[in-house]
Amino acid sequence: MAGEPEPQRPKNHECLTRVPWLLLLLISLALFVLKLAILVQVSRIHGYPQGQTLDQQGSSSLDAVPHEQTHSSLEQIQHQLTQINASLAGLCRPCPWYWELFQGSCYLFSRTLGSWEASASACQALGAHLVIVNSIEEQRFLKFWHMRKNELTWIGLSDHRREGSWRWVDDTPLQLSFWREGEPNNDGDEDCVELGDDKWNDRRCTANNFWVCEKPSAPCPGH
Repeated sequence: MAGEPEPQRPKNHECLTRVPWLLLLLISLALFVLKLAILVQVSRIHGYPQGQTLDQQGSSSLDAVPHEQTHSSLEQIQHQLTQINASLAGLCRPCPWYWELFQGSCYLFSRTLGSWEASASACQALGAHLVIVNSIEEQRFLKFWHMRKNELTWIGLSDHRREGSWRWVDDTPLQLSFWREGEPNNDGDEDCVELGDDKWNDRRCTANNFWVCEKPSAPCPGH
């Protein structure tokens, strides 16, 4: 009727009409997220080796990392050991300090005097023995050092156990000799041998001389 006021709509009418649209929007968004998640999962599966599950791939990856790290660490250690061996080889001394190297043996020329027995004991205390001359080259080597110092020097030869039976300190018999002319003459119980000039001379074992110790040289790493 004219003049009558229009009936008022409920206040919540507008909100009620919006609910279906909001619900539809949320459902659509959820479906989109679900589809996206499925696509991502499928792409991952295709990226793994055929026949291998995600759990298997994850497990193998976890197992592979420590193995690769361990292998790399071992290679680094091996490389460091190689470098250390090379450094040691460069620093290696086949003979101790103050010893001289010649043809696989180390020689120590004493700086003090002593009897033949005391000299032999001093060499033994150093893990060596009084020098044993086995070749012309070794005799020349000793001669060179004798000429430098011009000192009478004990060598490891004597006949104090049995007169006339010359033997080295390792109990091997004398074969190659470099006696001075007229020697040995056993003048006054001369049972021990000294190096003088470039020849040998027998002398009393209680006399005081310098001496020469000899022992095998030590091998260097990698040799």
